[in-house]
Parts: sequence; structure tokens; C-alpha cells
Amino acid sequence: MVNAKAMDEGNGPCLATVIPVYNEAEHIEACLTSLLQQTLHPSKHMIMVVDGHSTDKTVELVENIIQRHQGSEWPRLQLLSNPERSVAHARNLALKNLPASVEFLIEMIGHATVDPKHLEQRMDAWDSCSEAAGPRLAAVGVRVVAHAGPVTRAGEWIEGALASPLGRSGGQFSQFSTMGPTKVPAFVMHRRDALDAVQGWDESFLTSQDSDLSMRLLKEGFVLYRHPTLEVRMHKRNTLAQWWKMGHRYGFWRTKVLLKHPSRAKWQEFLPWIGFLSTLMLFVGGSFWYWALPAAYGLVLVLSGLVHVFRKHGLSSVVGVPLCLLMLHMSFSIGLIDGLVRKGRPSSDRA
Repeated sequence: MVNAKAMDEGNGPCLATVIPVYNEAEHIEACLTSLLQQTLHPSKHMIMVVDGHSTDKTVELVENIIQRHQGSEWPRLQLLSNPERSVAHARNLALKNLPASVEFLIEMIGHATVDPKHLEQRMDAWDSCSEAAGPRLAAVGVRVVAHAGPVTRAGEWIEGALASPLGRSGGQFSQFSTMGPTKVPAFVMHRRDALDAVQGWDESFLTSQDSDLSMRLLKEGFVLYRHPTLEVRMHKRNTLAQWWKMGHRYGFWRTKVLLKHPSRAKWQEFLPWIGFLSTLMLFVGGSFWYWALPAAYGLVLVLSGLVHVFRKHGLSSVVGVPLCLLMLHMSFSIGLIDGLVRKGRPSSDRA
């Protein structure tokens, strides 16, 4: 359970929110403001921004916020430079530089915000999960929801694709309503000693570093949970180009994770390749039914678009949602193969 006594004695912050950033000038002020204005007492938590050599005004904005929010009435806000740029390097750098008083690390990103009671709710959720999971609890994840506010038309299509059973995964965008164990918690609050036990994040993973970390924690006998009362609001991709790059990146690094952790494989993620190869075999074999699988797939895509329209979204979703689902399946599937033959590089779907 959270050590409330140590937190009340003024020995330093117990919680640290770590935010790796790169070119987040558009969103970083809202992100930090939501964390600075928490109902949890400012002495109990701190915020560490780790910048991967941004080329926009991210660093300037963070430095200005630090200047404006000094003193005991605000949480400690610190900025570090991350010359390696990757999220794994950033989180390990934070782990090395946090005060000894910090017992829990909260994952955050620069294009997300939280409600004012979020950190208090984090502590309550940890206690609830700890009662159920026992002393081996290492992490508690949250639900990820779309950020309120205007979105582009492509952004609406992307949201529809993520809401469809054909676009969901058990990972970051998973929606759930009950507390319980999981293999893929999102925006996790980790116990620091559990992170130390597995030597933190694997820096060879430029993406999917959290998935790899979760697998290593599970292999060491730790327990991972998620709690439905916790939410993080995230600005999701809002252009088709970003959407394609994201799908490819997830597929690419999914292969890297599976090469290291084969037990994480799910047959469903190979369905596009299974369908494509089956159709190709039927066509080459001269079967009249070679068109059946593509036709069935196309029909399901169209139905997904219609469902989004019936939920009072724009008529363009009839075309847009199927298009986004098709792009996701294609980019992810190509990424799976690409991950077998090429080394990784920093992502470009957010820059």
C-alpha cells in the first residue's frame, strides 16, 4: 500500500510523474497545468519533464512554467535533457535522477491531461488493487480516452476505427469497466523497487518499451493491474498520414517484442496476412471463391462505418472509418514484416 506516513512526514515527494517529450509545444502547457493543479498536496508529488532535444518551443515553454511555479505551494517541476531521444532512455534517466523519497513513478506523455483529483485517485486505486493482488503488485494502469475539444474529420474517422472491434487492441486504447489483472496496462503507476528489480526499461526498444517492461515484470513474478476509475485524456492522431505511420510503427515494434517474448503472440494480429495468403492461394489455384474473403472483409468494414454513423457521427464515416481500418490493418501488417528485416528508428508520427 502507499506509505501515507512517510508522505505526511515531509521527507520529500512520494510520487513522480515522468514525461518524455519531443516537439510537444502545442500541448505541453495544458499537460503540465493539469498536473500542477492537483488536489494532492504539492509536497507529495513532483513532475519531471525529459526532453529529447525538441526543435520547437517545448523547452522554452517548460522553462517558463518552471519559473512561474516555484515555491512550496507548487509541486517540484524539473527539466532534464535526453540526448538519446527515446522514451526508454528518458524513463531510465528519470529513474536515476529522482529523489530517494520517490516510491512510485507515473507514466505520462506531453499530449495528455488529467483531472485535478487524478493523483489522489491513483493512490486510492493502488490501495484497492494492492488489497486484491497482494505484495507483488508492481503497476496499476488506467483507461485512455480521447481529449475533449474539436477534432479534424480524419480524427473523427480514427476515433471511429479505434472504437470498432476491428481496431481495438488489448493495449493502450483498451476500454474496460472492472478492476483486475492485465498484461498490458496503460499510463502506469509503477512501484520503484519493482522497476529496479528488472533494471528499468530496455533501451533497445524505441517503441513498445512499456510492453517489454510489463513482460519482464510478469516473468519476475510481479502482478500488473488496471483500474477503471482512472483516466488519462490523450490527443490522438488527427491526420491519415500520422495514422499510417502509427500503424506501421506499432506493427514494427510488435515484431521486436514477439522476438523477445514469443508468448505474447495473438493469432488475431496475423489475420490480415492469413486472409491475404489464403485469397492468393485460392486465386492461383483457380478457385471461383477467391473473392469470398475480400468481399466478406469489405462488408465488415462498411458495417463498421455505418455503426459509427448511427452513433450520430458524420455521414462521411461510412467511407472514413472503413478507410482508417483498412489503413491500420495494412500498415500494421507491413510493419510486422518490416520488423524482421530492419533496425528501428525514432518515430515521426507525432513530430
